[in-house]
Amino acid sequence: QVQLVESGGGLVQAGGSLRLSCVASGRTFSSYSMGWFRQAPGKEREFVAGIFWSGSSRYDADSVKGRFTISRDNAKNTVYLQMNNLKPEDTAVYYCAAGRTSRVVVSFWDYWGQGTQVTVSS
Repeated sequence: QVQLVESGGGLVQAGGSLRLSCVASGRTFSSYSMGWFRQAPGKEREFVAGIFWSGSSRYDADSVKGRFTISRDNAKNTVYLQMNNLKPEDTAVYYCAAGRTSRVVVSFWDYWGQGTQVTVSS
């Protein structure tokens, strides 16, 4: 069992930056792929970025490429999402996820955090 706790969300003006953090419980963190998803009101949850156990691979949704960066610190059981040049359309609840997968589909991820709200004002 893996428990995930996100933090770092908040209100920011367009063009600003935020760094989300997700701390995982358990001793097998390094063996899991970690991902960030987001869900805006009235929309489905969508994949944002993922990083595998080795840290060598990542995927970024087309809408965030060049602006968001995912990273992990296995020694701290933590995955980060650095978000720069934020836009109003980035407003959503951001969720951390863990799974033994390389897929970007929600159903392939096994564990989820409670979510953290990111609001970008214009």
